[in-house]
Amino acid sequence: MRRIVLLLSAFALAVPATAALAQSKPAPTKVMKAEIAAAVASPLRDKDKARDQYRRPAETLEFFQVAPDMKVGEYAPGGEWYSRLLGLYLGPKGKLVGLYFDPTSGAFGEAAQKGIRDGAAKYPADVAAASGLPAERFAAMTLEKLPEAEKGTFDRILVMRMMHNLQRWNIADREIKAMRDLLKPDGMIGIEQHRAKADAPYAYTDGSKGYLREADVIKFMEVNGFTYVGKSEANANKKDPANWPDGVWTLPPSMRGAKDADKARLQAIGETDRMTLLFRKRA
Repeated sequence: MRRIVLLLSAFALAVPATAALAQSKPAPTKVMKAEIAAAVASPLRDKDKARDQYRRPAETLEFFQVAPDMKVGEYAPGGEWYSRLLGLYLGPKGKLVGLYFDPTSGAFGEAAQKGIRDGAAKYPADVAAASGLPAERFAAMTLEKLPEAEKGTFDRILVMRMMHNLQRWNIADREIKAMRDLLKPDGMIGIEQHRAKADAPYAYTDGSKGYLREADVIKFMEVNGFTYVGKSEANANKKDPANWPDGVWTLPPSMRGAKDADKARLQAIGETDRMTLLFRKRA
């Protein structure tokens, strides 16, 4: 009986601590919200706005507490959808840096390594062209041999729908640790990731289907030197059953292999159900 009482007491103490942690996160300022809204509404984004209903960029950046004067890294920019928005938002007062895979990690062949390096080289010009701002306002680097001058200088790093690839390529630990080195002592990583059901089997959540379990991502980040700050449901989609045999690529925007007769149904479901998580670098 005494053991049960002690356990219940410990649990009661843990709950307020968790609540205090969530409440310690400052709310976005009016200025931050206004400037994010202005960037999202920019006519320069006309070709990208169709996906705002699925990607919820304003809500996501507010939750990640991305202020307009911050130094922010976007990891694995890919098609640069978020880069174009971040360029508009951060370009005038902050700094946007594209962070590319470590090409020497062992996950990439010779052609892919060249593609990674070429992507980083042209990134500033790409964002400059999309934002109308000078290329000098932007930068990029691979996570190979981090420059000492860059370590501890980033306010935020955003990892958008990429954790599954890091897992299935077996490079998650080294890439996240490199990002941790880049962050300031109080810097944070924001993660958006396709979300599997909590009871989904490992065979479906090993990264090959694009879906990961939320609890697994949180535990992974905690093991790698981060404190879980909290989550947002801004990118949730209850219509996604998250059990597609061909994974996340079944839904828009890919709809890979879908027959014309199925596309309307898939479009009605929308993009995947996604977790949106925030982590602070732990001392």
